[in-house]
Amino acid sequence: MNSNPSRRDVVKMAGAASAAVGPFIQKVRAANDQVQYGFIGTGSRGTYLLGHLAKIDSGRCVAVCDLDPAHADKAAGVIGTNPQKFKDHRELLAAKNIDAVLIAVPLYEHFRVTKDALEAGKHVFCEKSLVFKPEEVHALRALVTARPKQVMQVGLQRRYSKFYQAVNDMVTKGVLGDVKHVYAQWHRNDVFRRTSSWTMKPGGRTNPGNWRLFREFSGGPAAELASHQIDIADWMLGSTPDFVVGVGDTSTIHDGRDIFDNLELIFKYPGGRKTIWSGVCTSSHLPLLNCTRTEMGELIMGTEGSVHITVGDDTHPATAMWFPEPPKPQTSTSTEKEKEHKAGATMVSVAAGKSLPILLSKDEITSNDGFVNKELKFARRWLYNKGVMVPEEDKNPVDNELEGFLQCCRDGKRPLADVEVGLHDSIAVMFSNMCADQERRVNFNEIDKLGLAGAKKA
Repeated sequence: MNSNPSRRDVVKMAGAASAAVGPFIQKVRAANDQVQYGFIGTGSRGTYLLGHLAKIDSGRCVAVCDLDPAHADKAAGVIGTNPQKFKDHRELLAAKNIDAVLIAVPLYEHFRVTKDALEAGKHVFCEKSLVFKPEEVHALRALVTARPKQVMQVGLQRRYSKFYQAVNDMVTKGVLGDVKHVYAQWHRNDVFRRTSSWTMKPGGRTNPGNWRLFREFSGGPAAELASHQIDIADWMLGSTPDFVVGVGDTSTIHDGRDIFDNLELIFKYPGGRKTIWSGVCTSSHLPLLNCTRTEMGELIMGTEGSVHITVGDDTHPATAMWFPEPPKPQTSTSTEKEKEHKAGATMVSVAAGKSLPILLSKDEITSNDGFVNKELKFARRWLYNKGVMVPEEDKNPVDNELEGFLQCCRDGKRPLADVEVGLHDSIAVMFSNMCADQERRVNFNEIDKLGLAGAKKA
């Protein structure tokens, strides 16, 4: 191997590696073992998920449902299985040939549709946030507990990312030392580029397409954005928060919406651990991952090192960078300490360490690897360390979460993002909005009384 390859050499090597392994990758369709599922809510998110489900062989879409026939028609074309179309989700749930349902209706309808699906005996996948109100937390927990053979999964795809799983393994094994802090942000520039989901359409509150912009139907940025990253903080810190404080307002986008257009939150966890979340609408800059990404990312900080990480999308794969802490200073003699002493604040500056790649299982060399596989892995790891290539996941975590749901439907196992993960995440979303609205610290044990019969309304 050339010890100093050009970029052209690297491209040739990558092409040769792909050619070597490509012909052996095949899919086998097993129609008699497919999970028969229906899809409820085929708007933008629903159609996106159906596009991913179309590539997965372990399930077959036999029905779609949406209040808008045009949405249902489009969804049927995307999935390509000639599914039956419904306008009322209860009619879809009555179909005996449906084992499971996936739900991507607006947030305020999540609980109602999920409840109907569970009571119809179906396995359920529901997009985050799992529920919208405190009373729904208690009701859904009781529903799922009473139906232990039915799968209940929430759409938090970071739990299904190989990178996030690898970083959580690093945290668990102490590679990052004592992880005390998490920083997460989802910054967008809605002044220059506003997505259709967050653009006020004609009709205001009466237009169903504006549901994300009104408190009556939506949890705002806390639900649509922060929920993903709060869940990651819970996962990495190994617990749920004690309390949350925050500030938010609508100071930039004056189009009639009543959700926050910016929100800053601090979550306090047991043991002095904390998470800071920031959501603004005036800048998409992300000061993580060497500024190679925009908008969203997380920083996991430990005493021995930190990780920058983001999940990406269909175009930009999930990625992560590991920054070990600088070497610990050597113990100085008392004379040396006197020489080092300076009046006022003492500034300590050390050279920043180079980031290290986080290796996935595909890059780990095992005793079962043949000669060709070992050489390919050595080559990839060498290129990672040279900065020519970066490790990438083989699949979008969305594919992994959908495959995971269908697999759980077949084998009865508990999902990685189960009902308790979804409920804790939903509580965090509710309390994030509550602390900013009421300008107070909201303790998470307040959920024990909120939403119960006779309790004061949130």
